[in-house]
Amino acid sequence: MRFAVIDAKRADYPITVLCRALGVSRAGYYASVGRPPSAREVEDRRLAILVRESHERGRRFYGSPRVHLDLAKTYRVFVSRKRVIRIMQQEGLKARVRKRFKCTTMSDHDHPVAPNLLAQEFKADHPNRRWVGDAMRDGKWLKYLRKNRQLFGSLVLRRTASQITNRALQARLRCRRDHQDSLSS
Repeated sequence: MRFAVIDAKRADYPITVLCRALGVSRAGYYASVGRPPSAREVEDRRLAILVRESHERGRRFYGSPRVHLDLAKTYRVFVSRKRVIRIMQQEGLKARVRKRFKCTTMSDHDHPVAPNLLAQEFKADHPNRRWVGDAMRDGKWLKYLRKNRQLFGSLVLRRTASQITNRALQARLRCRRDHQDSLSS
């Protein structure tokens, strides 16, 4: 590692100064320049490829325990978990943390709840009688009326406190009436 730092900085500083600052001999540095990589370095490079592949196959959710287990099961590579941790750190691989489930339904409120007029009866006698809407809430503001579906039967409207939803529904009903008027004439 020290010799790699000397290699990177040797254009800016003399090798003698770098060797003295890092506490290595010049002879040791020059010996390392021509030396082939050790067996451990070669094995670590091979393991780094396998660790990255296992991590990616786990959609980057796998941390060192799962990667370690996956290496043993899939590749029959048996190394210590601490070595897997070291290689993952060197490669910059981290497990993504899954988001915890957050309950967003607030049942304890003072607002009136609309009656379930539809009562899970989706069959109807005539068209254009049952409509349902689904309002999405983003923060405090009701953004838009997501769906307007015509079911059949009686008219069902979910009560909401938002004027935006009511205006969207009114516009949809006007559009529907205009369309029916143009068909009948």
